[in-house]
Amino acid sequence: MFKRTSIVKDARVITVSDSSVFEIGDSANMKLRNNVLAVQRQAELFFGNEGNLNDYPLFSRPIPIPQINENISVTRYNLSPFIRVNHISIVGVASSSVLHIGSTGIIDAEARIKHIRQLLHR
Repeated sequence: MFKRTSIVKDARVITVSDSSVFEIGDSANMKLRNNVLAVQRQAELFFGNEGNLNDYPLFSRPIPIPQINENISVTRYNLSPFIRVNHISIVGVASSSVLHIGSTGIIDAEARIKHIRQLLHR
């Protein structure tokens, strides 16, 4: 992995949550996961047997990996060994995402969210 020096003068990040990363500098591997099951009900009611992610195929089916069927040639000319950031302002980094100033080898990120709304019928 090509290493460079990250120089950050000012970084303001309000929130980093839910398997997310804010990193200044180099990293070899990042593996991020975030499984969420959210049930929103109009009436407050809990049955006691809820919340098993295995009950929903969304959380167990394989994520398709795109296949690149062509040769790609990349040439980089980094005239400076530094990555310079004067100012960055971020409100939020969430749901298996990365705010990274630096070099990264491999990022493996996954977020699976199942949101259920149950409303009363009238």
